[in-house]
Amino acid sequence: MSNMLQTKTAEEILTTVFKPKEFIIDGLLTQGLYVLAGAQKVRKSWLAMDICLSIATGATVLGRDTIQGTALYLCLEDNYQRVQDRLFQMNAEPIESLHFAVAADKIGSGLEEQIEAFKKEHNDLKIVVVDVMQMVRSNVESSYGTDYEELIGLKHLAYRLGICIMLIHHTRKCKDNDPFNMISGSTGISGSADGSFVLVETRRGSGHATLHCVGRDFENAELQMHFDTDVMRWIVENEAAPKKSRDNIVLSAIYLFIRERIHFEGTATELVTELKTVTDEVIYPNRVTRDLVQNGYELSKYGIDFKYERVHKGRIIILHYNGERVGSDGRNVTVTQTLPDSSQSSI
Repeated sequence: MSNMLQTKTAEEILTTVFKPKEFIIDGLLTQGLYVLAGAQKVRKSWLAMDICLSIATGATVLGRDTIQGTALYLCLEDNYQRVQDRLFQMNAEPIESLHFAVAADKIGSGLEEQIEAFKKEHNDLKIVVVDVMQMVRSNVESSYGTDYEELIGLKHLAYRLGICIMLIHHTRKCKDNDPFNMISGSTGISGSADGSFVLVETRRGSGHATLHCVGRDFENAELQMHFDTDVMRWIVENEAAPKKSRDNIVLSAIYLFIRERIHFEGTATELVTELKTVTDEVIYPNRVTRDLVQNGYELSKYGIDFKYERVHKGRIIILHYNGERVGSDGRNVTVTQTLPDSSQSSI
């Protein structure tokens, strides 16, 4: 039957190496649907322009690194002369990887096809900014159901194309202790999005603001900023807290071990025992498999192929070092493709 549910078992999910999401702004923006909201004239469009320009040139933005690629800005309330004025004020260089459009179809009436066609012509497309969201909406009324249903299609499109779609939106005039409750419309807007950013000025026209950030793929953050009129950009005043991670410890130990060993097959307990020869860190057998699965795609960049295989006595970990592939960005790497013959089946 065509309408049967397509499912995966917990075992399949927990033993599959997935390609990790790519943060186009480190720790802040990745593939999916995002909303950037703020009051009128709060300079949220300047922020969106800076984000697109920084991604197109590979420059830092909001104090964070970016991944360079093509950016598309749908400035639907402007004309090209105003876009030119803003680019001049930002001292932008003429670059081929930043594109603008002042008109677009509405959601469900051609917008998705326009974005997809643009992606086909620009394979390295990273971000599409829609300024403002209301210009591409088909529904006039706002309710949780209509808001969610209308935006979920853009979210699925972003996933399928592997890009970020950012919608510029307004906030209500009323104040709220939770800035995300100030986003205009129903909670279906923020509910459908993978992340929301709300730009709130300390005092109207002060040029000082807080960017409240919440999302599914990054830790919540509040960025204190001021607007620098010399470069027409928002400048972050508080640095991002360094991320604490123990995964690098595991990756480093495995790399040192397998570079000398070349090939390993054994249980998690046996691997932990072997890793004691290269690190004094305590690594638990019930955690090592999880760390390997979560970082399997990253390991492939260092020439390490990983597989988790079921045998008669249970599951074993298989690692193999392929020095010829060290330095690959991993984008075209199949994680298990170069394992010995006994290990060629998929995870």
